[in-house]
Amino acid sequence: MKLHEVFAHAKAENRAALIGYMPAGFPTKERSQQLIAAMIDGGVDIVEVGFPYSDPVMDGPVIQQAAEIALRNNTSARDVFDVVASSTVPTLVMSYWNPIERYGAAKFADDLSQVSGVGVITPDLTVEESENWINATDGQGIGRVYVVAPSSSDARLASVAAACSGFVYAASLMGVTGARTSISSAASELVARVRRVTDLPIAVGLGVSNAEQAAEVARFADGVIVGSAFIKLVQESATFDEAITAVRSLAQRLAAGVRRS
Repeated sequence: MKLHEVFAHAKAENRAALIGYMPAGFPTKERSQQLIAAMIDGGVDIVEVGFPYSDPVMDGPVIQQAAEIALRNNTSARDVFDVVASSTVPTLVMSYWNPIERYGAAKFADDLSQVSGVGVITPDLTVEESENWINATDGQGIGRVYVVAPSSSDARLASVAAACSGFVYAASLMGVTGARTSISSAASELVARVRRVTDLPIAVGLGVSNAEQAAEVARFADGVIVGSAFIKLVQESATFDEAITAVRSLAQRLAAGVRRS
């Protein structure tokens, strides 16, 4: 199933799609695959596999700590692709540009397509520097996902959305990733502005951590992205079995939340 089909299916059910994030290699390669399976079992529609990077400018402390563990495990691009291959729902990679550029943009897109990856989120790649990436992803049918923020001008929103081919990632607020107690009012305003310049699905990330927030975001967005809340459960669990149970349970609550709206 492709990304647009997942969003269309969710829309037909009058709900938003639930998107879950987990870094490859955290806490190990095999266990990251098991955590992703638990998220899917709980009701996640789309998975983002994080490509751990040493300078994650968009990530808050929770994801940074997970990435550091993955890096200590020597998690490679090949490991990322193996984790993608293990997923049973449409799966993207979320990666900063440097690891993709070092690997080779065309080779990265080709190898991702070989494991049925459906897209890549590139939070620090600008559309002005994307010519090679656009050519590489178009050639393999890989969805491009760029990030927009409340500070983006209307003209900027239009140019970024035009470069997207999967969905548009709307950052709910200025700042880094991390679970928060409330969702910024800027999120709904940003989604409304993006809708004026594109027909692509719009998914909101940064800050969603519980069913109530998922329901709130699902009222105005096509997708709800959750990352730090899942990772924090793993970090706080006494055993890995406990972590699996907690991740599955949160996914179930979030899945109910996106349907509640």
